[in-house]
Amino acid sequence: MKTNVGTVDKVIRILLGIALLAYAFMGQAPMRWIGLIGVVPLVTALAGFCPLYKILGLNTCPRSSKP
Repeated sequence: MKTNVGTVDKVIRILLGIALLAYAFMGQAPMRWIGLIGVVPLVTALAGFCPLYKILGLNTCPRSSKP
């Protein structure tokens, strides 16, 4: 797995993941499960790899971009 998530992208993913997980714990009962989606951006940020970016050919990490 080659890193394809840059620093700014990681920060945004972490903030979004935390916000969604907070909603999962504090939201109203019928829609709380939507907050569990917050696990996805957290995992991709911590791993530094996004499978969807790989499929789409995107890369926000300047260190691993091709010359």
